[in-house]
Amino acid sequence: MAHSTSTTRSIPPFRSTECRPEWSARLRRAALAGLVLPALLLAPAVARAREYLQVFVAQPYLELHTGPGRGYPVFHAVPRDASVDVLFRRTEWFKVRTERGVEGWASQAEMLKTVLADGSPFVFGLGDRAGFTAHRGEMGLFAGAWGGANYVSGYASLSFNPQLALEGAVGQFLGRFSNGVTGDLGLTHVIVPEARASPFLMLGVGEVHTEPKATLVQASNRTESMAYVGGGVRIYLARRFFVRGEFKAHWILTKRNRNEEADEWKLGFAFFF
Repeated sequence: MAHSTSTTRSIPPFRSTECRPEWSARLRRAALAGLVLPALLLAPAVARAREYLQVFVAQPYLELHTGPGRGYPVFHAVPRDASVDVLFRRTEWFKVRTERGVEGWASQAEMLKTVLADGSPFVFGLGDRAGFTAHRGEMGLFAGAWGGANYVSGYASLSFNPQLALEGAVGQFLGRFSNGVTGDLGLTHVIVPEARASPFLMLGVGEVHTEPKATLVQASNRTESMAYVGGGVRIYLARRFFVRGEFKAHWILTKRNRNEEADEWKLGFAFFF
């Protein structure tokens, strides 16, 4: 009996069984840590990746400057179809980062050359002086004179870049001897787009429909082609609004023996978008 008791005490039947739950818990904690730690390490990187807007270059290239201003040199060009992350904006300049980690400054005009992942244009607010310098289009209303007659007109333009735009205008004049309607289409070149008071030049073609007053003998309505050159100045006011004044010299190509000329002066208000 003494030998049997000694044997039982030297080899406890439950000691190895009591250790199994402890080792099992340790293994579970180690496995859980192995899953959680990588997720914790990757979470900041994923958050940073989703924090910035990604846009793609839709034009031949996107110029990057060393600083937020035209005085800073261009040091890098992002090719077409490459992407950049928009880090932040400072007035009319965007801090961006390329796929290779190159960081630089792109002007607002350059960022108009980018699109989103779905191909839609990258749209951002232009309601300030920066928008006055570079925007997608303009619309406005004028009052003035056309060939000595009272004249009202409206126009709309589509900008190719900060200096060149395609512009169309329609107007109506009410004169002593005739009334009429005009329409023209041409190009506008802004000489100093970043200036608050920026001059511009114009060149284009159009048509004029004239209806003589009934008091004139043997008068008939007529529609004639014309060409014009002109110039003017636009002055920024606030937000999206500006004043615009312009002069156009028209050459009317008549079916008679000689062509006619008509000068157009007008002043009005416009907005950009």
